[in-house]
Amino acid sequence: MAKETYSFERYLNVRTAFGPHFSPDGQKLSFLTNITGVAEVWSVDLNMQAAIPSWPEQLTFRGERVSGAVYAPHEDTILVSGDIGGNERAQLFLLAADGSQLTALTSNLEVMHIFGDWSPDGRYITYSSNERDARYFDIYEMEIVSGEQRLLLQHDGTNYAHGYSPDGSQVYLTRWLSNTRSQLLLVDRATATERALTPEMKLDGRGAVYHSAAWSADRQGLYLLSNHERQFRSLAYLDLSTLAMRYLGEDRWDVEQLQVSKDGTRLAMVVNEDGYSTLSLFDVSQGWEQRRSLLTPTLPRGVIYDLTWSEDGSRLALTYATADDAMDVWVWDLEAEAIVRATQSSRGGIPQASFVNPSLVHYPTFDGREIPGFLYLPTGQQKQLPVIINVHGGPEGQARPIFDPVTQYFVSQGFAVLAPNVRGSTGYGYDYQSLDDVRLRMDSVADLQHAALWLRDSGIADSKRIVVMGGSYGGFMVLSAITTYPDLWAAAVDIVGIANFVTFLENTGPWRRKLREAEYGSLENDREFLEQISPIRSVDKITAPLFVVHGANDPRVPVGEAEQIVAALQRRQVPVEYLRFEDEGHGLIKRSNRLLAYPAIARFLEQQLS
Repeated sequence: MAKETYSFERYLNVRTAFGPHFSPDGQKLSFLTNITGVAEVWSVDLNMQAAIPSWPEQLTFRGERVSGAVYAPHEDTILVSGDIGGNERAQLFLLAADGSQLTALTSNLEVMHIFGDWSPDGRYITYSSNERDARYFDIYEMEIVSGEQRLLLQHDGTNYAHGYSPDGSQVYLTRWLSNTRSQLLLVDRATATERALTPEMKLDGRGAVYHSAAWSADRQGLYLLSNHERQFRSLAYLDLSTLAMRYLGEDRWDVEQLQVSKDGTRLAMVVNEDGYSTLSLFDVSQGWEQRRSLLTPTLPRGVIYDLTWSEDGSRLALTYATADDAMDVWVWDLEAEAIVRATQSSRGGIPQASFVNPSLVHYPTFDGREIPGFLYLPTGQQKQLPVIINVHGGPEGQARPIFDPVTQYFVSQGFAVLAPNVRGSTGYGYDYQSLDDVRLRMDSVADLQHAALWLRDSGIADSKRIVVMGGSYGGFMVLSAITTYPDLWAAAVDIVGIANFVTFLENTGPWRRKLREAEYGSLENDREFLEQISPIRSVDKITAPLFVVHGANDPRVPVGEAEQIVAALQRRQVPVEYLRFEDEGHGLIKRSNRLLAYPAIARFLEQQLS
């Protein structure tokens, strides 16, 4: 019997649920899901003994993306963040827990507002905003009842508020110098003075990050994650009286998530082991040295996001993803030793058995390194396949084995898909992440060349049907691959990619330029090099047909990047198709637009590879 196949629309109708947060009494869980076509806030009653989870209730109806929802500590109200048209200029709203009222707390639609946390008494929130100057984020506080705002910290830099001290007297923040360099600070609410907890980062030295800080049970120190003077991000303890930091373990993989219960007695951390997540739970009520391991839930091998504790620390909610199932929210009850799938996202009517799990592979590249990646193969087919090399963005990012409807659709149609983690990817140590910085940029593109050569030489790929596809920085990699190694590719797909590093840095959101220059180079010091490696400068070498997708409201990679490459190819009469979406930003968020773009990409590839 022939295997049944499904339309692209069915795959794009697989839903996701994520971003959980407990109500103060622990009886409800808010979460975000794209059931309606874009992420909105929903809630569900929690009954761990019920055989069938409660039916969830939709709470917001904005029709625009919601990026976060966090319950107040003592009342049934929720702080909601959301933007318009993908422009990332998030506004803050107060939502009644029954969904009856959504009140705007901010009103400047040209300004970004990044929520930090509620104060312990629930009277205030802290957040970051670039209202004073679009280039910089200051720290603000708002009294919820009166709506009165005050500036807690003004600083010409990128400052993100995270939370309050347990007694509410201080606000903890992270100051970012680049995407790989940060510092922790405390701001005293009464005096508005700052105290640096970790060393100030310099751009001309080895970078380090400090993040995910949480108070210990005795309130004398902070647990946090850092890679200061080591390859991987590890769990550490910072003594608040001496500011001495000590690592609590030797890790050969990144500890990527840390959450400590409100009272500081329970600690959850997630380790990223070659792209897969491992969860550990500890009772640290007596400190780390007297810690006691707690039982963890048994889950299929996958990836964990969005850890959050209930107010009393008895339950842990997490977003869990595998390559062969929809992303959903799970709740682990530590006392009952039971786990419940709190949300039940639709699989689009496609049997789960139809989805494919990848193999973790490594392929050799030009300098003898082994590049990790995830290889998806259609069932029963191993050789001489059309192949899509799908490049992640970032570049400080990592391809992970999570459900991707685009990958699963193409695999169902007989494609192999390789998701490589070329040099510059995170998850493999500081040195590996730094191998593509500034003047080393094109070495990562050479890793793509060797991915294609490995697929060809191993017999997996039909050498005449290899496609390169990617978004954001991955879009730059696509354009760079088809200009640097033009003979390798049968076709290419560029989604919100960089075509010209000079115009990209000139036009990207002013709050992002400084952060990105540490990775890409600056126009002041590296303009000639950036011009040299920009794909637009080598457009005459492109022979592969190209499909381009971009959102008109993209604040990260402005739509002019797409316009440049499309116009240049049209002038040369190289086959190019272009979809511009007026209500999207950096990537396609709305299902209605995804239903237009991805089937069109599939038709394009079918035509070019036939």
